[in-house]
Order: sequence, then structure tokens, then C-alpha cells
Amino acid sequence: MRPLDRLTSIKVKLGVLVAASCAAASFATWVGLAVLEWWPRYALPVAVLLALGVTQVLAHGMTSPLRELTAAARAMARGDHARRVTATSRDEVGEAARAFTHMARQLEQVDAERRELVANVSHELRTPVAALRAVLENAVDGVAPAGPDALRPALAQVERLGDLVDELLDLSRVDAGAVPLHREPVRLADLVGAAVDGARLAGRDVTYEVRVEPADAQVLADPARLHQVVANLLDNAARHSPPGGVVTVTAAVRDGGARLSVLDQGPGIPPSERERVLERFARGSSASARDGGTGLGLAIARWAVELHGGRLTVADAPRGCRLDVDLPAAAPARGGAA
Repeated sequence: MRPLDRLTSIKVKLGVLVAASCAAASFATWVGLAVLEWWPRYALPVAVLLALGVTQVLAHGMTSPLRELTAAARAMARGDHARRVTATSRDEVGEAARAFTHMARQLEQVDAERRELVANVSHELRTPVAALRAVLENAVDGVAPAGPDALRPALAQVERLGDLVDELLDLSRVDAGAVPLHREPVRLADLVGAAVDGARLAGRDVTYEVRVEPADAQVLADPARLHQVVANLLDNAARHSPPGGVVTVTAAVRDGGARLSVLDQGPGIPPSERERVLERFARGSSASARDGGTGLGLAIARWAVELHGGRLTVADAPRGCRLDVDLPAAAPARGGAA
């Protein structure tokens, strides 16, 4: 029983506590002296004991959150973020306890993300490092000559390591939250064309189809960041498409906004996983979704799109996976397309 929990101020609680204790002591003294005709040496101790009893009853629950806060803070200093503080009062102590519990949940989540980051990065680094080690050991031992055929796989693994480092740098920029955008009118046809040309250099067995309507469609964006978005979406689509598949890229400006869509012919993403796959280090449940990649590409793409005031979503498609990028559009360039 916590009779003072409904009061919303610790000052009011202390005032009620003092008033109740004084009233109890005064009443006990009056009863002892006037009614029971006790000697003062008997009446006063009884009054003090009654006042202490009233204080204990009314103060029950006022200090327990503070003791829990102290214990939880000491546990948190040792790395235990699972401790919680229970508070039923609505005063300042209760607010502090609830704020501490919220902070503990956030720290626990951050700590879990940190451990996941270390585990995922270690996992992603293991494969290319092991492949590079095997190639170099074969070259040193004379098992395989250090020619183009032997060094080409090593170059691929170095490029994979470079991509991972670039993504981790982008991830650090995301966490820092300080990335300037240099916006300018960007022609979608040129942007998509350059991104597709870069995707073709990866050598994957897919075909790219591009449609931009109208031909001079523009968006107001940072060209480098938007190119990064399209490149990540194309890489994701190419990795999940079957051999000989087609990756379709469409871009259009309508109703004051621009939409860029990338559609592959892979297994697709179930509706229950569509929001999660846009998070860092997340991958789909299918086997193809778990093969290759760092799980950072779509998260970085969403971050770059949101920097532009846009939105990246996984849309419904009859086959495969379709990713839509919605951005604010720029005014058409005067004189049409160059």
C-alpha cells in the first residue's frame, strides 16, 4: 500500500507527511494527557512512536525507487543494462525512475547493436581475408603461378573489402548525422545510365532495361548521394536475380514528385520482412538473400533517400522484388534535354 502515490509532487508529499505526523503526535499527546491522564513521560514516547508509525505508512514507496535507482546505476556501471526500476508514483522520483528505465532500454539496444555490428563485420571480413590468404599462400608456395588467372580472384576479394570499408564509412556518417547535401538539378536519364554502366562492370549475368519518362526528367538532389542509392539498388537486384535475369529500372516525374523503381526477377521479399530488410545488416530469409552482400546497402540507400526528404519502400510486384524511391522533383530544364 502506497497512499501517497497519487500525489504528483514530492514537495506536496513531504508536506502531507509532516502534517500527518504532527497531527498524529498531537492527537496521541492529547489523548494520553487529557483522556487517559498519563504522566507526560508516558504520553510523549507514545506520541513519538505513533508519529513514526504514521510516517512509515505514508512514506512507504517514496524512497524505494531511489534505492532501486542506486542499485541499477551500479549494475549499469558494470555493464549490466538489463536492470529496471519499478515506480508507481507520479511525482519527480517516479518520473526519474521511468526516465532511467527508458535510458536503460536504449543503452541495452545500443549495446546489442554494437555486438551485432562487431559480429557481422567480423563475419564479412573473414571470407575475403581467407580467400586472399589462400591465393597468396598458393603463390608463395609455388602451387599456382602469380599470373592474371590467380590474381583475378584476389582482386575481387580486395574490391569486396573496399566495398565493405566504404559502407562502414557511410554507416559512421549515418550515426554522426552530419552529412551535407549539395543539391542541384539532376537528369534522371544521365544518372540511371551512369549507374547501369557501373553495374555492368560487375560482370553479373543479368540484363538491364531502362525507361525514363519524360526523357528530360529531373530531380533536385545531390548527384553523388543519389548515384550511390541507384548503385546500391542495382547491386541488390543483380545479386538476387537468377542467371540470365532482367533488372528493370524505371524513372518518371509526375504530380510534382519523382519515382525511381528497380525491379528484379528474384524470389522477392515476403510482406512481413519488407520493413526489416531496409535495416542495417538485415537480410531476407531466402537462400539467395543470404548469399553475398553485407546487409548494409539498402540501409545506406534508405538513409540517403531520407536525407533528400524522400522515401524508400519495398513495393508489391507480380514477380521478384521492386524497390521504389520517391523524391521531390526539380523544375524541367529550359530548352529541353541536352
